[in-house]
Amino acid sequence: MDEDFVERYRARTEARNAAVRATLVPLAPGERPWPLRASVAVTAIAGIANLILYAAGAKIGGQRPAPSAIAGFSVLTLALAYGMWRRYYPAVLGFMALLTIVVVIFSLFLVEASNLLGLLVPPVFIVGGGWLFWKLVRVLGRIQAPSR
Repeated sequence: MDEDFVERYRARTEARNAAVRATLVPLAPGERPWPLRASVAVTAIAGIANLILYAAGAKIGGQRPAPSAIAGFSVLTLALAYGMWRRYYPAVLGFMALLTIVVVIFSLFLVEASNLLGLLVPPVFIVGGGWLFWKLVRVLGRIQAPSR
């Protein structure tokens, strides 16, 4: 590749990045944008519902899951919810990673869909998770933005 082209590309990209960073306003004390509140709600509901379903005797594939798996997932989701509520950058980043995993898993479910429910449910999680991920990108930037 032409090194002059690479340098111009880097300069142009960095100029765009700097312009976007300049428009980011740090979160005000106590401010929680709606994507962050929605993420906290989704994560807390997932963790609590997981515990309730296990206590109610729910089975996966005809078998009860291991208590350690249920406890681990529930602790993880509730810790992420708490961290996001506190506007902790790694918690938001961790939730975004979890969203990515959910989108990939439901994409695989869609590939193997064999009935109408299998065709209707995965797109809800794929689109919803992808949209929430996209909305959290700016929130993540605002959490990380330096105070002026």
